[in-house]
Amino acid sequence: MNEKIERALFEARPYVEYFEELKAKIEEISSKASNDKEFKTLVEKEITLAKEPFKTDLRIFLQKFEVL
Repeated sequence: MNEKIERALFEARPYVEYFEELKAKIEEISSKASNDKEFKTLVEKEITLAKEPFKTDLRIFLQKFEVL
């Protein structure tokens, strides 16, 4: 799962506004998840709580993650 997360972060980087914050939040979420499905659910929950423009950064990351 970590390799997939790193790849999705790499692919999302050119499109996100707050990369360092995104990376920190994704690392925090991944430490709580035991598998891809749980990770995706936690990211989706975080999207509902986030404010723009960080919400868009999370969406971009999730799109990249789902494609991999």
